[in-house]
Amino acid sequence: MGGKKKISLKQMERMQSRQAEDEKGKEKKKEKAVSSKEKRTISVVAPDAKNEKIVAEIKKMKVLTPYSVASRFSIRISAAKDFLEQLEAVGAVQRISGSHNIKIYKPKTG
Repeated sequence: MGGKKKISLKQMERMQSRQAEDEKGKEKKKEKAVSSKEKRTISVVAPDAKNEKIVAEIKKMKVLTPYSVASRFSIRISAAKDFLEQLEAVGAVQRISGSHNIKIYKPKTG
């Protein structure tokens, strides 16, 4: 005796218009997804710590963390950690603080 009720014409029109809007929205999302999927290649090798242009770029930054260096030069975080250690050995940056997990540096002035 039960069963699904018969929907009115007005309700059917609403359902069809909602489905049409959903399909249009999905098509727009697909178009945006295709254009925004430009992947940048992340380098494994850190830049040269003795390069003057790179050191000048580093000195413009207020605080240096492995994440900020990795995002600036498009390298991996592990490579950025090694790069910061090389810069510290060269004398371009000075270690401010940090633990074994993260180290914070600042560029040396002068």
